[in-house]
Amino acid sequence: MKLRALGVGLILLVSLAATRVLAESSCPTAKDEIATDRPDVTNSSLVVPVGSFQSENGINFRSQDAGQIVDGTNTRWRLGIAPCLEVLVDLPTYFGPVRGPGSSGFADVEPAIKWQVSPIPGKVDVSLVAGVGLPTGAVAIAGPGMQPYLQMPWSWELHEGWGLSGMLTEFFRPSDVATPRITEATFAIEKKVSERASLFVEYVGDYPENARSSQLLNSGGLYHLSPTQQVDFHVGFGLNHNAPSYIVGVGYSFRIDGLFADKSR
Repeated sequence: MKLRALGVGLILLVSLAATRVLAESSCPTAKDEIATDRPDVTNSSLVVPVGSFQSENGINFRSQDAGQIVDGTNTRWRLGIAPCLEVLVDLPTYFGPVRGPGSSGFADVEPAIKWQVSPIPGKVDVSLVAGVGLPTGAVAIAGPGMQPYLQMPWSWELHEGWGLSGMLTEFFRPSDVATPRITEATFAIEKKVSERASLFVEYVGDYPENARSSQLLNSGGLYHLSPTQQVDFHVGFGLNHNAPSYIVGVGYSFRIDGLFADKSR
């Protein structure tokens, strides 16, 4: 309960602080390299530039509860609509058992809006996200009813290519009497190993109300084929029985700039 209260408090605190006027020059532009919400669970604290469309895609293979499951394409579309502001949507991901027990079907469509409320002095970037899972997928995969969520990804740039990042998310499940809320907390250590490549190690903890937690150790890396294209991979291992035994995934993302004029320039 203390963790959930802290999560709500942090989100509210940053929301109040975000009412200050942001300098438009601090927002990402088309001159910046692609920054994605994958392959780690921790999303980027940066939005996409104004007038840019970004498509992030991937596929995962996991072992859980004596079964093996593949899911894809884990597609997220992001569009910069104003300085430091984007809209995004998670398209339905298909889950299918490869071996052993497991449910099959599509996840929900999940639209959201993301507002970058940084930079904060000290090279800390923070964003606020509000979204909702619409009841379009299979109940066995996505759960019942609408599922709104609030999210706060952050990142802190250190020296010599090192960085810290994390994310706090509150998932609300009003139609699920047994588990009406889930708090998710992540923390990642990142290292830029070259001009184009980065590696990370990440902790992911899901803390459902009235149920036991799921904890995962995730690691992986990414490589920029160009300033607007990225390939990535990740490998995760469960830290308790409620998490997958292991999960392996790969992905490809790209960004298209200049779809409409950036009036902030």
